[in-house]
Amino acid sequence: MAINSAQKMQMKSGKGFIAALDQSGGSTPKALSLYGVEPEDYNGEEEMFAAMHAMRSRIILADDFTSDKVIGAILFERTMDAQIDGKPVAQLLWEDRKVVPFLKIDKGLEDTERDVQLLKPMPGLDDLLARAKDMGIFGTKERSVIHEANEAGIEAVVAQQFEVAKTVCAAGLVPIIEPEVNINSETKAMAEEMLARALMAQVSELDADQLVMLKLTIPEEAGIYDALAGHDNVLRVVALSGGYSTDEACRRLSRNPKMIASFSRALTEGLNVKMSDADFNAALGENIDKIYRASVN
Repeated sequence: MAINSAQKMQMKSGKGFIAALDQSGGSTPKALSLYGVEPEDYNGEEEMFAAMHAMRSRIILADDFTSDKVIGAILFERTMDAQIDGKPVAQLLWEDRKVVPFLKIDKGLEDTERDVQLLKPMPGLDDLLARAKDMGIFGTKERSVIHEANEAGIEAVVAQQFEVAKTVCAAGLVPIIEPEVNINSETKAMAEEMLARALMAQVSELDADQLVMLKLTIPEEAGIYDALAGHDNVLRVVALSGGYSTDEACRRLSRNPKMIASFSRALTEGLNVKMSDADFNAALGENIDKIYRASVN
C-alpha cells in the first residue's frame, strides 16, 4: 500500500514542526488543568474528552496552525474518530490546513524493568491501522520510556519498537518510533549514546521500502542523532520537549539542526480556556513561531 507522496515529501523536507495533540486518558486531566479546565468542570470521562476535543479543535482552527509552520500533527484515536466543523479531523487537517495527520497507537507503558518501560500489548492493531489508513492518516506514533543507561533495557525498547514499526510499514503507514529518554535521568547522556547505537543497528536492517521517523528527547550531546537523520530509511528525526519549558526546549533544539520539534506541552504553554479568540490565537501563534524558528534554525 503506497503512502501519500505529497505528504511524504512534506515530512522529509518541509520547514516547520509536528504538533503533538495526542494526550490520552492518563495525561488528559493534567493537560486540561494547564488549560484552565479543572476536574470539577467536567463529569466523567466523556465530558473530559469532550473538553479536550474542544481545546484541540480551537488549536487546529487557529490562524497560525497551517503548513506554513506546522507540517504535521499527532492525534489521539478519539480525535481521529471525531469531527471538526463537520469534517473528519484527519481530512480537515490535510485538506484545509495542509498539515499531515499521524495517529498515536500505543496503549501506554508497562511497569519499569531494567530501567525502561516497554509498550503495553496492542490488541487489534491490524484493524486500527487499516481504519487509520482509510481515514487518511499518514503515520503512527508509539512511545516507550528509558529512565537510565541500562544497555539491555535500551536494546529491548528499540527491538520492540522496530517490531511494531514493521507492522505499521506493512499497513502502508510511516511509524514515528519514540523511545523517550527521561530528561531527569542521572545517566541521560550515556543512555543517549546507547540509544543512538541501538537505533542505527535496527535502522540498518530495514528493507529499502520501510520508512520510519524517530521522535527523541533533545540530546545532551548536540548532533548525536545526525547520522540517523541522514539514513535513507529515516524520513525525519523529531524532538520531544519532555517536560522542558518552551524556551528551554527551543534553546536545546536549536543546537541540533537536523532535528525538528514535535512538542506537546510546550506548544500549549500559556493557553487558557477563558482567553478571547484573539488572545488565544496570539498566544498560540507566539508559541508556534518560537518552535518553528528553533526547528528551522
